[in-house]
Amino acid sequence: MAIYLDDTQRSNLADLARSWTWRTQWPTWALIVTIYASWFCVATHARALGLPATTLLLAVLGTWYMSLQHELLHGHPTRSQFINGLLGFAPLAVWFPYRIYRESHLQHHDDAQLTRPGHDPESYFVSSADWLRAGAAMRALLLFRTTLFGRLLVGPAFSIAATGAQALGKIRDGDWRDVPAWLAHLAALAALTAWLQQRCGIPAWVFIVGAGYGSLALASVRSFHEHRDAEVAAHRTVINEAGWGWRLLFLNNNYHLVHHDLPQVPWFALRVVYEKSREQYIERSGGFLVEGYGEWFRRYGLAAVAHPVAAGESGRGRGRGGNRNNPSAPPVLRANNP
Repeated sequence: MAIYLDDTQRSNLADLARSWTWRTQWPTWALIVTIYASWFCVATHARALGLPATTLLLAVLGTWYMSLQHELLHGHPTRSQFINGLLGFAPLAVWFPYRIYRESHLQHHDDAQLTRPGHDPESYFVSSADWLRAGAAMRALLLFRTTLFGRLLVGPAFSIAATGAQALGKIRDGDWRDVPAWLAHLAALAALTAWLQQRCGIPAWVFIVGAGYGSLALASVRSFHEHRDAEVAAHRTVINEAGWGWRLLFLNNNYHLVHHDLPQVPWFALRVVYEKSREQYIERSGGFLVEGYGEWFRRYGLAAVAHPVAAGESGRGRGRGGNRNNPSAPPVLRANNP
């Protein structure tokens, strides 16, 4: 359900939705061709590029592809879940089946539950019970994950382990609904890995560990402190005024509050929507504004951005990532997609 700032914004978005660019979604189609062509071009020229350069480029393209998968699951460039699923099925980023990611991410869009462990599948907070049960080594890793470099180094491992544990837990409980998606993904991954090794000279471990883990690590730059612990739901989601390179890599998802309010808005329109109502969105976010990802590196490269246990879980005062100031959020209008 879309959340509009006011009737004027709703009317403007309805006009945008009738535009030729929005109706044809040609920027997203061009993006699909570009990403796939670039990925296979790098793979087929791996011997000329050398493994270090190939691994780096495939990691960057894998991150870009994950941004595309995010766009696909939100209904772009087509309204067909089946067609978008086919466009995002290829395991270019290695680790997660598209359908599993889609279901998990749409659950994450329950804004009332954002950051709540056990409710938000993308939360980096843990429950107070899990924290108390954790040993010294695990607590150290959880604390390290609250730094940006920690998120890049160990964050992907936590995500992989959690997704795998969830899949096995479902099977153990007799829920086999996700098994076909996993089998299809693993079969495609095996075929792609064999082709890369035999035809392109890219060893399996380089693709899976180097490019695959590297893609998740680079994507962690965007997701780092993307949501914070705050009492007002709208104050939990960041607005990051990143440079054009990051915006292109993450498909404008740095304007994350705008995306959560209006998930039906395609990536190429997010910045326009934000800049037209910039001050309103900053107010709506409770001042959760960041001047580019460099700010995260400077402030939280090796410093904890927040405690692993959310304040609401432990009863502590809110940490650096929290917000005790609780001004009432500006009025918003809820409605169906324009």
